[in-house]
Amino acid sequence: MSELVWVGNETPFVDVISMESVGPITVGRFGGCSRSGQTKNEDGCVVWVGVDWEWTMLLDAHDTAESAVLLTGYLTSHRLEIERILNEPVESMFSSLERYVVSLLENKTFRTACQTVRGETACLFLVRKGKYVWWLSVGDVLAYLFHPDLSNHLQYKLNERQFFEWIGRVNTFDLPVPCYSRGIRELRQGINQLLLTTDGLIECPGAPFEDGKQLERVLTTSYVGVKTLLTTIERLGVRDSTTILAWAVEIEENVTMPGNAK
Repeated sequence: MSELVWVGNETPFVDVISMESVGPITVGRFGGCSRSGQTKNEDGCVVWVGVDWEWTMLLDAHDTAESAVLLTGYLTSHRLEIERILNEPVESMFSSLERYVVSLLENKTFRTACQTVRGETACLFLVRKGKYVWWLSVGDVLAYLFHPDLSNHLQYKLNERQFFEWIGRVNTFDLPVPCYSRGIRELRQGINQLLLTTDGLIECPGAPFEDGKQLERVLTTSYVGVKTLLTTIERLGVRDSTTILAWAVEIEENVTMPGNAK
């Protein structure tokens, strides 16, 4: 399987841990514990895997899943153009992709459609191609990059949570100046572990995975690590739904190092 499009209103996974592989990407889903009061799941994701790239979208809606349904359907309807861009040479691809994704989110027809839904969604786009990763983040979905070169400097996150950005009825892209975060990072030589998660994992009672160091210890392999994360928060009675995307990328070519490196 090399693609997945899912929103939690379809299959909520309340009290159920779901583990699935989409190409190299492990998708773990847990809708939260009914014993803690959970009744629904408003997360969503879109995963496409190409020959030399992975496209991911991870969403965390609130009030209802309508905004996540609208956004996943909208981006999926533009898949052919997105994949055309993803297959461009890496030197030009990321700048082309960012322009295109932002243009879609700024589109007036789409923004008008957002006014018809109940609720809003945070959304994180993340794409890996070659030895680079690009992301565009609206809201509080988190992305991590784990590698010894980085953890030696206590560097774990790619982005920071932003608590007042959304797409939907309240829409960041309706502002005179749309607000979002984006970036590009070079992966390190060797094995890089990427992990994207909605906030149930971070806000679990007892905060077992509040910082990146705790997550990195568990994520020795993507599938086993993600299952351990989800079984732990289930045991601790997490209410909020959690969706995790995780995969390893091995980089063999040289990467940027300081000039005085031995």
